[in-house]
Amino acid sequence: MKGGDKLKYKLQTATVVEKLIAINVFVFVLFFLFRTIAFLFQLPSDFLMQWLVFPKEPGEFIFQPWSIITYSFLHGGIWHIISNMLILYFSGIYFLNYFSPKRLLNFYFLGVIMGALIYMLSYNLFPAFQGTGRSYLIGASAGVMAVLVGIATQVPNMRVRLILIGGVKFWYIAAFLVALDVIQIPMGNPGGHLAHLGGAALGYFYTKQLQKGNDIGAWFERIMDSFASLFSSGKRKPKMKTVYRKSNRKKSASQGSATSASSPKMNKTEKQKRVDAILDKISKSGYDSLSKSEKDFLFKAGKED
Repeated sequence: MKGGDKLKYKLQTATVVEKLIAINVFVFVLFFLFRTIAFLFQLPSDFLMQWLVFPKEPGEFIFQPWSIITYSFLHGGIWHIISNMLILYFSGIYFLNYFSPKRLLNFYFLGVIMGALIYMLSYNLFPAFQGTGRSYLIGASAGVMAVLVGIATQVPNMRVRLILIGGVKFWYIAAFLVALDVIQIPMGNPGGHLAHLGGAALGYFYTKQLQKGNDIGAWFERIMDSFASLFSSGKRKPKMKTVYRKSNRKKSASQGSATSASSPKMNKTEKQKRVDAILDKISKSGYDSLSKSEKDFLFKAGKED
């Protein structure tokens, strides 16, 4: 397999989490490469970023509405992007065991949007921000916190292994990071920490609504599907018909009935009961205690949501 084919294969088989991380890293490298070139030739380097960052002023936002999404792909430094991508990868792996890739994108981007709105509201509401100069929001932290808190709300008692630490309950990790943001608000970058909390709140509320049977992100998923359809060819492949020979009718019928008998299709109630049983097992013994068949069933159930 050639180098180009290998890259194409990796992109096709990558999870949605890995693709998000790749896009963030690519944009980070591209912008810092641009800034390096601008520095060497003594050229202005901030004009492009100013069109992509999210402003605190509603008047500025009206003229760059795309910034409510684009700001999340910009990062201020190496530690900023590394910490965000590590948390996204860690939480995203578990997230995809319970929810579909499309739902992860819902959590991520709705968290990004909520974080931006909380940021703007805070700067125009709280007296602590009065008199501040121009301020902008960058970073994927709000979306990352939405994914982390979302999965922690779904399986709060699941124990995960951390470096140098034994099994820690998922909600302990989420609660620690939320508390860290609250504590750091007076210390510096208050708008950024409030944006993180906005993303965390979205993740918690979204999961709670899903548990009640309400998908509050369905509208956003429809928008993404409509946007994606603009870049598709619009041509559907003709459905392939299966033709059986006359001599094999009885054999095919008997095989079909045998298959149906051995693996009957579950109705929604039976499926939900099994999912609940598996989640209870995870809460008591952790994800690693599941058998391969239980993991496969949970993964397929999440994709079908």
